[in-house]
Amino acid sequence: MGPSRVDFDDIYLATEPYVRSVGQVRVGASGIGWKAAEGETDALEGINIPGLSLPAGMLALQRDDIRRLQWQRVARGYGLRVFMKNGTMHKLDGFSAEDQDTMRDAVKRLLHGLSLETRDISTKGWNWGKPEFQGTSLTFRVENRPMFDLPMAFVSNTNLANKNEVSVEFQPPRGRSLKRKSAVDELVEVRFYVPGTTSVKKGGSDDGKESDAEEEVSAASVFHETIKDRADLGQVTGDSIVQFPEILCLTPRGRYNIDMFATFLRLRGKTYDYKIPYQHVQRLFLVSKPDELHMMFIVGLNPPIRQGQTRYPYLVMQFVRDEEQAVDLKFDVDEASRQFETRLRAHYDEPVYRIVATVFKGVTDKRLIEGGAFRGYHGSQGIKASLKASEGTLYPLDKGFLFAPKPTLYIPHSEIASIVFSRVEASSSNKMRTFDLKFNMHGPQDYQFVSINREEHASLENYMTEHGIKMLSELNESTAVSYAGLDMDSDEEGARGGAGAITKGAAAMGIDDEDSEEDEDFVAESESDVAEEYDENYVSSDGD
Repeated sequence: MGPSRVDFDDIYLATEPYVRSVGQVRVGASGIGWKAAEGETDALEGINIPGLSLPAGMLALQRDDIRRLQWQRVARGYGLRVFMKNGTMHKLDGFSAEDQDTMRDAVKRLLHGLSLETRDISTKGWNWGKPEFQGTSLTFRVENRPMFDLPMAFVSNTNLANKNEVSVEFQPPRGRSLKRKSAVDELVEVRFYVPGTTSVKKGGSDDGKESDAEEEVSAASVFHETIKDRADLGQVTGDSIVQFPEILCLTPRGRYNIDMFATFLRLRGKTYDYKIPYQHVQRLFLVSKPDELHMMFIVGLNPPIRQGQTRYPYLVMQFVRDEEQAVDLKFDVDEASRQFETRLRAHYDEPVYRIVATVFKGVTDKRLIEGGAFRGYHGSQGIKASLKASEGTLYPLDKGFLFAPKPTLYIPHSEIASIVFSRVEASSSNKMRTFDLKFNMHGPQDYQFVSINREEHASLENYMTEHGIKMLSELNESTAVSYAGLDMDSDEEGARGGAGAITKGAAAMGIDDEDSEEDEDFVAESESDVAEEYDENYVSSDGD
């Protein structure tokens, strides 16, 4: 008779992707157990694995609950797949080739009624095969041998990229202990080319009876719908807390139906569907557009949603300010939904933008940031500006700046080193109507907003002063300066003399004033007939 139990050391618990926790596997008469080694339980924080007890870091799989056992080649040597009767599959990786006979003998002696199956993996490296759905996993087979598995539980989105191509996107790592510096490379998307057509049964006939007639549809669309069904990404209407139909989104552009559930929201459009867990929502903004007719509700996401190679870290929704609607919320959908009864009301009858913002705030438990005390020249919450080639609105908020709608950008005050006003000067001969605003950041990337109306300068300067933001001179960005009184006439400015008058003279000639020394050289050699602005003696008055 052999020992009553068999142990295997340095085995990884691989049930959840990206989890790197090592421990010991023990096979006994009661079942299979795994226990994390000392100091390895931190990697399991935030992971929800059936049967795993925390903080002890123990996984106990009872013999009567195990359906079958499978041995296969994996990236970390060899792995054991434990299929449970409730549909769950647990993965234990890190075995050596010599452990196979030991494991087979232990299963035969200790786990009566079970046997260790061997699964041969295709290693040819072909990219042409046959996908098969087995339970909640998609298995890609090459010459009738499995090549890889894709768990449908980790699919975040799937779309028809074109008539023969299906894209499948995956969720990011779920573990809290995975920081950006130590995170491993991860698979975020797979695309399948599915040619040809297939026959499917038509829907019910006009008289309500089920029809046996078949129709030809593309195989890619059938494959796409199957993934949506297995990954639980299809349209669900019966168990949501509330639904908002046909919401206009500026980013990503289109109209989407929004279904709010207990732990996630579903964004459904004509082409793209998204399942967004509430923990991915980082910030909420509600601001008014300069026309005062529309409101923008902005949701910051991390990680962002994707459309192909394009990433969208913000959802930007637009509402008509005066549009009102009556909405009822259902808190009796499940136990998880009852937690919102203390944060939300069961009935709302007010503007749609306010209802959507309030519901998002309640289900995500995030602070709603609204337009602050700043008011522009015309009384609006924001000012029109352009970031590179994109026109939008810059909102000075209580603790940062928000630019919307595209590209949406939030700049906290804490990340700003200084701010530089450019092309602010104006005189009777300098008719510039706009100026630029440059943000010097503590990080490597600076931002410059251009084409801001000169009328907004005074309110922006007051805002910077109130919030203690350092303002620098464009001529010398290392020297702080106040721009009060720059709207005086050219005669008053000329009486003061100095570099400011020289810069204005260069601007009047249409010359870029980014390099002050270059401008001074040009003015000194000028032969202009306008003595008041370009006379050599006038320029040299700075040294008197």
